[in-house]
Amino acid sequence: MSKNVREFIKKALDKYNGLLHLAPTWVPRAFCIPGRRLKLHPDDLYALGTQRGGIDERWFSSTCQADNGPGTPEDEGMSYVVCGDDKILLKDIIDADGISILGDKVMNKWGGLKVFSKYFDNMDALPHHIHLTEEYAKNVGMEGKPESYYFPPQVNYAENNFPYTFFGLEPGTTKEQVRKCLMNYEKGDNKILELSKAYKLEVGTGWLLPPGILHAPGSLCSFEVQWGSDVYSMYQSVVAGKPLDRSLLVKDIPDEHKDDIDYILDIIDWDLNVLPNFKEKFYLEPINIGDIAGDGYQEKWIIYGKIDGIEAFSSKELTIYPGGKVTIEDTGAYGLITVQGHGTINDIDIESPTMIRFGDITRDEFFVPYPTARAGVTVENKGYEPLVILKFFGPDCNPDMPSKE
Repeated sequence: MSKNVREFIKKALDKYNGLLHLAPTWVPRAFCIPGRRLKLHPDDLYALGTQRGGIDERWFSSTCQADNGPGTPEDEGMSYVVCGDDKILLKDIIDADGISILGDKVMNKWGGLKVFSKYFDNMDALPHHIHLTEEYAKNVGMEGKPESYYFPPQVNYAENNFPYTFFGLEPGTTKEQVRKCLMNYEKGDNKILELSKAYKLEVGTGWLLPPGILHAPGSLCSFEVQWGSDVYSMYQSVVAGKPLDRSLLVKDIPDEHKDDIDYILDIIDWDLNVLPNFKEKFYLEPINIGDIAGDGYQEKWIIYGKIDGIEAFSSKELTIYPGGKVTIEDTGAYGLITVQGHGTINDIDIESPTMIRFGDITRDEFFVPYPTARAGVTVENKGYEPLVILKFFGPDCNPDMPSKE
């Protein structure tokens, strides 16, 4: 570890009482229309230029680069730890001293922070697309990508244009039907949504999604906890009247297979996509962690359940009621984003801002290293409304996480 990084880590942890303070990380998408619920100032929705697309994502505690094609900055999507006028990538800090930040168990097994979370905020639904399994992602030098969704009330005061998500394929769908859709990709609407089923999205609930499942996320603003791999393939050709370039279908397909319909078809996990009890398998309702509302706070599991037998990630929602103060110990390092209210965390001011200008440093996002999490973080509500914080964890941090089988 370089002397400069070591000195920065010590200075940052001392300044914020064991926490790492993170700057907002904004990500544009050329194929999306911003949903305007990220609290980003309206004048800054295209702060990176219209050619890069509108900003409809904010990433949290990310060590993963956003894969936005040619012209993407090397640090796009990656979180910076800030301390005074200085900043260093969270990834560089973990690379330099990961055991102190994540703990030896996680660092020795996984080699770094394998997950990140984000707000995804689109005006319309996304195309029906897929995140590759490990088997297919490794063919392009990437990792497979499971993900999950939670729909916080605080960022869903408007549903926008289509608050329904298509998941998977209708039971009885044949591979030949999907093959026809892929063959017709450049002939207009390939009608793949006619083979799927839409579910009405409900604020305050969520979904767990293994890789290999087709999905067209609806227009609620989602808090997404996911594996740190921006790998996908768009199987739908026209969305909200706008055609997609075929390059989005084959973005993460090896060059020798870009015209191989069989290869693209095989990426689909057929058994999971045509499950007759899909909602029962993957829909998530919050689960209270103890009956503690009388103690001035409530914590809930909002993302839980193993994927392929692995505790890939998990998430909790912590609510401190007005006048409440609590010290909570956790069994793993975590990132957090404040979605409502203001107060303190380890005596450091924390608040959910009303409006953010591009480039502003907010006080709503922190990373809690393993030693601090184990010792306990003290949160106090100093306002007149609930103080609500979303916490998310990487693999092997919560052995008491509820099952979702």
